[in-house]
Amino acid sequence: MCAMALIFADLSFRYGRKTEVFSNFSTQIEGASTVLLGPNGAGKSTLMAVAASHLKPSKGTVSWNGVEATTRRDRARYRRAVAWIPQQITPFPGLTVREQVAYAGWLKGLSRAEAWQASDGAIRSLRLEKLANRKSHQVSGGQLRRMGIAGALTHQSEIILMDEPTAGLDPRQRAVFRELVAELSQSVKVVISTHQTEDLADLYQEVVVLDAGVVQFQGSSQEFHALAESATSPRESAEMAYAKLVDREA
Repeated sequence: MCAMALIFADLSFRYGRKTEVFSNFSTQIEGASTVLLGPNGAGKSTLMAVAASHLKPSKGTVSWNGVEATTRRDRARYRRAVAWIPQQITPFPGLTVREQVAYAGWLKGLSRAEAWQASDGAIRSLRLEKLANRKSHQVSGGQLRRMGIAGALTHQSEIILMDEPTAGLDPRQRAVFRELVAELSQSVKVVISTHQTEDLADLYQEVVVLDAGVVQFQGSSQEFHALAESATSPRESAEMAYAKLVDREA
């Protein structure tokens, strides 16, 4: 197995006693930009939360670059390298945008001075300079997501996990987000979960299709699109390939 990969090995997870989401689940994610694609209820958000060490599997391991999230000794080191941006980002009403970005770095182990200094570069990278002194609860949904990503850059994450980051964004905000992902994947690995098939052709290197807790497909974007032989456009080929792999009415 590749060390510079997000590796799930023999993973099992359930909610309570009855709702099993994953059983002996194994895969590894290596691409600079990867989309985790699947319908609602496929297990995407659960897998992302487990990968972020927010949820603990009942069995198996999760590791990044050889560091395991499931051992107490390595957990802080793992969390410093792996950033998680959930679908709902909670702003702190008393903090400005820059203060919340710096706070994210402090939570990951930076000193207050280090976090504040690092937040300046992260704010500029995400083009949030004009919003830096605005209260974090006064920004739009798209700006909240950029703020969350800036927090991840503050503590120099090596991989950023984003759960349904385009949910609720208008077309203009989605376009800004696409540009941002393309830029980010030049310096950090990005994994994004979504049920939307737009932009798969030119935005993501790797596609993982998940349904009912099982990987139905994993390969390059080109291999994914090749599943739709009669498509006339990238968007149509993504929709056709997805429909081949996932029973949307199930």
